Amino acid sequence: MNVLNIALLQLKISIRDKRTIIFMLAFPIVMMLVLGSALSNAFDNQVKIDKMKVLYKETDNTSIAPYFEQFTEAAKKENIHFYKASDTTDGKKAVRQNHYDAYVEVSNKGMNFYGSERNSIESSIVQGMLTAFADKYNLVSQVAKVKPDQTQAVLASGTSHDYVKETSLNAKKAPGSMDYYAVAVTTMIALYGAIGATFLLRGERTRNTAVRLAVAPINKAEIFLGKIIGSIVLNLLSLLLIVAVSSFLFKANWGDHLGFVIIILLSEVFLAVSFGLGISYMVKTGEAARTLILIILQLASFFGGAYFKIEGADGIMKFIMNLSPITWANTAITKIIYNNDLAASLQVIGLNLGIAIVFLSIAIVSFKRREGF
Repeated sequence: MNVLNIALLQLKISIRDKRTIIFMLAFPIVMMLVLGSALSNAFDNQVKIDKMKVLYKETDNTSIAPYFEQFTEAAKKENIHFYKASDTTDGKKAVRQNHYDAYVEVSNKGMNFYGSERNSIESSIVQGMLTAFADKYNLVSQVAKVKPDQTQAVLASGTSHDYVKETSLNAKKAPGSMDYYAVAVTTMIALYGAIGATFLLRGERTRNTAVRLAVAPINKAEIFLGKIIGSIVLNLLSLLLIVAVSSFLFKANWGDHLGFVIIILLSEVFLAVSFGLGISYMVKTGEAARTLILIILQLASFFGGAYFKIEGADGIMKFIMNLSPITWANTAITKIIYNNDLAASLQVIGLNLGIAIVFLSIAIVSFKRREGF
């Protein structure tokens, strides 16, 4: 019963601190709104293709010419426009100067294609269409050798829409800017619970209440446990409010397995509180502990992608990113939300609990050895 009373008292003391409430609630919500709005373009998964221009040249009087003309007319329906080059035009140079997306030379030997490095997507689309056309023409040529009367039937068997096939990769299965920062900022704030944890017991000395607690008929272990529980509950409630606000106000996607997400956040809060408490006993002064933790948290936030999304990291950068608990939590929560991969929660929860126990053990041993708080 004493443990619960102390936990409740710790909760009340923290709630009365306006700076704590502003930092735990207002700051992450504002940060989420600002970053989610300002960096929305970075999460735009849609690629818009405008009019594509292709320059072509017929090097001699080819048998493919009439079929190629039909192909170019059909391509206009797909917003791909072919322009015939004059004999003096340098097609490759025109592509290098970004006047056209691609250049094609048509001859009796076949087609030579030159794509633009600047417009690689457009170039790939044109190349795919030309490949489809070449395959169709080769088929017609072979049929004409055996059954000339069947060539028109082969040509009629396909339409212009066969050249471009549209496939959706379900863009909804990827987080938007607000979805990303809702998760990233929430996991970052969970880790910032370490700052308050450094003053869980030191705070009793600064408030001049340590003597009263020492002479009170309460076991030191109960005080220690009660304060930890109170801090964990406070941080978890703050995170739940942030999740609720981001979900209802910003329409952030938290998926269909919110329970697993909350368990991950709870394990991260436990890690943060244990880490802060352990550091407070490893460093001589409270200010030194606070400074050290702030530096570590800033690095963890930066490399964990709390401020901006880091993609394509490799080597030492990837190694450093994987050291951040924010990276672990973000990766697991994203897999749960968008892939329904519930097993992803096990590793991050195990890591959080394992590291938390190490720092909590340091705090317990130091707490037992020290007289008072």
